[in-house]
Amino acid sequence: MLPSLQTQAHVYVKQRHEIAEWIGFETRNKYEFYDQNMQVLAFAAEQRRGFLGAIVRQIFGHWRTFDLHFFTADRQPLMRAHHPFRWYYQRLEVTDAQGQKLGDMQRRFAIFSKKFALSDDLGQSLIEMESPFWRIWTFPLKKRGTQVACIKKKWSGLLAEAMTDKDNFQIDFEDPKLSVKERHLILAAALFIDLLYFEKKAGDKSSFLSDIFS
Repeated sequence: MLPSLQTQAHVYVKQRHEIAEWIGFETRNKYEFYDQNMQVLAFAAEQRRGFLGAIVRQIFGHWRTFDLHFFTADRQPLMRAHHPFRWYYQRLEVTDAQGQKLGDMQRRFAIFSKKFALSDDLGQSLIEMESPFWRIWTFPLKKRGTQVACIKKKWSGLLAEAMTDKDNFQIDFEDPKLSVKERHLILAAALFIDLLYFEKKAGDKSSFLSDIFS
């Protein structure tokens, strides 16, 4: 766990990209997390490597099975997020560095909105996110109807937005009473949002119906 995360009001997420993405080849996702002073808090990277992993990324896009490994600023294991293969209602399962379950994120059915729920290690609902489709870059997180955090996609630059899957996010922790565990789940949720709504979808970046129903 990152104890310093408890005192952060804002965390910034920067996705790293590789040269291959400029020619449309989907590469392993890599991210950096920064605190409000722009000091590195953590890193995350997709771990499926090799030729087979590369082919699966090109064919199945965000539906594929993958693992995201999170590390502290000094490269120590922090947590892991597992995404099982699913055509519909994608799910992200989060464990700590020792393999103990922290919680999960489950996409929910919604028409004309984006919706998922964060649950704890016992499956009890903690936080819900629901955003209408016209708010394409804003993802409010609510606890018992009160907004406690918000994840916002930030402009990455004209060329990056047009030609790659490079995405930047800002996480606003609006409720100081959020626990360290909840904050870690929200970090993972930011990457879940990127993979669900902004990553290349098996060759089609503009699949509107896929975004609504998958």
